[in-house]
Amino acid sequence: MQPKREFRGAWIQCVNGQWQGMPKEQMQQTLTYQLNELQKAGINVILFQVRAEGDALYPSRYEPWSRFLTGQQGLAPSPYWDPLQWMIDECHKRGMELHAWINPFRAKTQGTPSLSSPYYRQHPDRFFQYGGLWLFDPGLPENRRYICFIAADIVRNYDVDGLHIDDYFYPYPVAGQSIPDDNSYILYGKGRDRGDWRRDNVNAFIRALSDSIHKAKPWVKFGVSPFGIYRNKRSDPKGSDTSGLQNYDDLYADVLLWVREGWVDYCIPQIYWEIGNKAADYATLARWWNDNAPQRTLIIGQDVERTVKFEDTKRPGSHQIYQKYNLQRSLPNVQGSCQWYAKALVDNPQNYTTALRSSYHRYPALQPLMPWIDKKAPSKVKSLKAQWTATGYMLSWTAPKASKPLDKACQYVVYRFAKGEKTDLEDPSHIVAITRETQLLLPWAGGKAQYTYVVTALDRLSNESKPARRSVKL
Repeated sequence: MQPKREFRGAWIQCVNGQWQGMPKEQMQQTLTYQLNELQKAGINVILFQVRAEGDALYPSRYEPWSRFLTGQQGLAPSPYWDPLQWMIDECHKRGMELHAWINPFRAKTQGTPSLSSPYYRQHPDRFFQYGGLWLFDPGLPENRRYICFIAADIVRNYDVDGLHIDDYFYPYPVAGQSIPDDNSYILYGKGRDRGDWRRDNVNAFIRALSDSIHKAKPWVKFGVSPFGIYRNKRSDPKGSDTSGLQNYDDLYADVLLWVREGWVDYCIPQIYWEIGNKAADYATLARWWNDNAPQRTLIIGQDVERTVKFEDTKRPGSHQIYQKYNLQRSLPNVQGSCQWYAKALVDNPQNYTTALRSSYHRYPALQPLMPWIDKKAPSKVKSLKAQWTATGYMLSWTAPKASKPLDKACQYVVYRFAKGEKTDLEDPSHIVAITRETQLLLPWAGGKAQYTYVVTALDRLSNESKPARRSVKL
């Protein structure tokens, strides 16, 4: 039986310039098509990049419009619109969560000719250049506070379900270059080992960012998608049997500490390699993360294009989606996948997406539970009934009352059971809808077959209420 609860995400990025300068109507049409196809593929979370380089794909009082939207940093879209709000509305209509994805420390990519950020103009000394990028210096407390402020501003002003950051902390190493953070180290390093000091800076940022998000709205999930290797065994006996770049040593990201301390709500290591890769084997890493990061929701970052590029080591002639998913679902602490990237999934290379639709995502899934945020279920729905309306034969119900935002029902799960079937709510094959509406059109077929419909309420953390039942003839 497939899992009833599973994170099924996809990243939609702006930094590749796929919409740069695209007219509003065309961008909305493109995104609508992608969201429709992703919905068919069973995707239930969209991670939408809204801040790629200290900019914004939404109207911000503090940061400039992104060049990845309009073609020029600081230039507002014309006609004016808000891509983040539009995406929230479109995702919620489809029963998907929307997580706003920001890159915290990157301030300028190589393709951006100039910066229009007010923060940069006021404080150019708080940035450094490295590898063709401009970055907020993570060693400066004022930079960390500023980024937390920006994240909290998004959370306060938008009905996002999550706030997501990717794998960029201190920059990826560039051969022959040293990170130019002498100024902040002299101010705050106090003679400590520079690697430990940098890790402490990132740790302080992650903890403060978590606090900022949850203070603004306790129910908003905070997630991170780190590089796929924490440490190699040659650096740490507890590390993975791999030989690649390391979060801890090269990016100064102590991801396991964040998980253990509960500073993040979910973790999506980017395990983009194939099964059998000599330096970083997918199976080795999936098992390592399963064994070492169980304290928070663990999700595997999947690379669609690389997965179809390599042959299944046990099934010649097939690519590796089957082997990867079967392994993933055998690991008790892994609670889903996130696809890099959404457009690749939409393109369905070598029937990758077809396999999700027909097999691994054949039935809908609720989100994994996060009891450390909230574990109280909403009250059950009221006044469940089936009746004829001008639209057709309709199942309808009334939302339960709630005194607190965390207790409020925001979605409903509708199950259907044929006469004589056991009412097993743990079997997702009986889920016919996960909806924000308080009604569902029933498939009338002459009134000769009897079914039992069950409706439950979900709160923002997917805690599920007790069931309400109604027998109908269709």
